[in-house]
Amino acid sequence: MKILLPPSETKREGGGGAPLDVSVLALPELAPQRNAVVDALVALAEDEQTARRVLKLSARQLGDIAHNRALRIAPTLPAVDRYTGVLFDALDAGSLSAASRRWLHAHVWIHSAPFGPVAALDPLPTYRLAAGTAVPGLPPLRRHWAAPTAAALTAAAPPFVLDLRSEAYAALGPVPADLPSAYVRVVTTQGRALNHFNKKSKGLLVRALAEDRPRIGSLAALRRWGQARGLVLRDAAVSGEVELVVAD
Repeated sequence: MKILLPPSETKREGGGGAPLDVSVLALPELAPQRNAVVDALVALAEDEQTARRVLKLSARQLGDIAHNRALRIAPTLPAVDRYTGVLFDALDAGSLSAASRRWLHAHVWIHSAPFGPVAALDPLPTYRLAAGTAVPGLPPLRRHWAAPTAAALTAAAPPFVLDLRSEAYAALGPVPADLPSAYVRVVTTQGRALNHFNKKSKGLLVRALAEDRPRIGSLAALRRWGQARGLVLRDAAVSGEVELVVAD
């Protein structure tokens, strides 16, 4: 199984890893797309006024321009440690055992706007770029990423894909129809969709999986594991989607 996670706008700064090397990231066939976005962000950062407008930054966020300028030379952190925010705080990967972190690396891809899907422990610098940003010198990110990412997912051929991404990031790399997959929505027992608890519930789900480290190759197997864990995963009204049900 592969789990697709969205990134977070908020990130932990610094790091002790070597500078970015796109050749070591998961799905290496995406290196041309990664290099193109990184080069465009570095170039954009040379014009602070334009960068601020394009990235929609407040005065307090101007440090993100410097982060983008240093993308090729800044220290890195494992991707799952780089991101903060509701989902990643709930996942709390830093408190997991070494075995659970290895499981995350083998089974989780975090889908970012500049790097595409990367494995949980792949080394990333801090950056600023959202899925819907129009970057000068690049086509729309959806057009830049969608077809190459879908092809990379097909080539990887995971037996089952659990898609926990937001719709904006799912659009950057749709899971091909010939790959068994399920797109997860978090709802209450009454079927009401959630926002904040959507992210938290997804983080807790991935943490539970990392703790148990099950062998899952299908939605049925995921449901059996979830039932043993006291989790409710039920069919959604839309084909190809599953609902993670949490208490009201």
